[in-house]
Amino acid sequence: MHPARRAALTSAALLAVAVTAVAGCENGPDTTASPATGSSEPGCPTVLAKAKQALEKAEDVNAPWTGPTTGPKAVRGKTLVYIAQTMTNPGVAGVAQGAQEAAKVVGWDLRTIDGRGTPAGIQDAFTKAIALKPDGIVLGGFDPRSTAPQVRRANAAGIPLIGWHAVPGPGPSKDPKLFSNITTRVEDVAKISADWIIARSNGRAGVVLFTDASIPFAKRKSDLIKTGLATCSDVKLLSYERIPISDSNSRTIQAVSSLLSHFGDKWTYSAAINDLYFGDAAPALRAAGKQGAGAPFNIGAGDGDPSAFQRINGRRFQAATVPEPLSEQGWQIIDEFNRAFTGKPASGYVAPVHITTAANSGGALSWDAEGYRATYRKIWGR
Repeated sequence: MHPARRAALTSAALLAVAVTAVAGCENGPDTTASPATGSSEPGCPTVLAKAKQALEKAEDVNAPWTGPTTGPKAVRGKTLVYIAQTMTNPGVAGVAQGAQEAAKVVGWDLRTIDGRGTPAGIQDAFTKAIALKPDGIVLGGFDPRSTAPQVRRANAAGIPLIGWHAVPGPGPSKDPKLFSNITTRVEDVAKISADWIIARSNGRAGVVLFTDASIPFAKRKSDLIKTGLATCSDVKLLSYERIPISDSNSRTIQAVSSLLSHFGDKWTYSAAINDLYFGDAAPALRAAGKQGAGAPFNIGAGDGDPSAFQRINGRRFQAATVPEPLSEQGWQIIDEFNRAFTGKPASGYVAPVHITTAANSGGALSWDAEGYRATYRKIWGR
């Protein structure tokens, strides 16, 4: 049993933190921030109640399986190729491992080709994958538009394609043509991230939001978080920091130092479109005398890589993450291919969002939901 199964949820961990209300801004620190009124009651009681309810559900480590329970029996003798954007990406690698595990259960051969994180490398990996004439190809973590000629060739050859984080939304895609795309819904991830801040702060927070505006998917996620935070009048967006992921290591420390200098204790919460921002922010927070378990309380809106779990478990400048169920998604990829091979439609399943904190992680380094292995085995007759 995964260690998170043994972790009891502690709703008492939802601390009510009263903070100073300040005015938000779009392009950086707001120099017109006004002092708090001194009221101890949040200005959004209805929103707060709904956020706490959503948070309780998202933190449940024993939630029942909500995915498919019926489907075709596993066919035999299939070969797959998993094209990895880069195997140094923990998400891409975690899904590949889950798919490999599930492929062994159904007796299929799955080969992984590493695109090494460059457009040329991914295109070359895709070309090699097609040359192997597999029964199916996985697009692991890259935009199919960057490999449009290869996608067309695979489509023409009748090779079904399944993406993982390949296009913005889950399910089948017509352009590019994918049998299905496996991902959580960005809307759900953004909403639960905003709900976590609203609920944990008891509806009174000063927030910094980190994003990579050069990536449309990431910008949309952060814009949705911003919209969610705005539903509570006493949750104020202090700054909307645009830092490309590729520059996070060099720019986040300087940005955090500047934010601390400007806002001081008014900055109580942060959200970021990727956990890595908080790994990069930690040195500046530590240098400013901040405590790893104290404010600003930080949530990563997506991913949930092992380093994020380590920060959360150790209470080192990250309090929560919204992790992808990587192994489960690898198993789902195998199930979706089996449906494609048997002429059935995609399952349409989208994993519900989950929030990991030190209170419910059980010391684990990834999020592994309950029930999917046994259910898929039963569906496949394995």
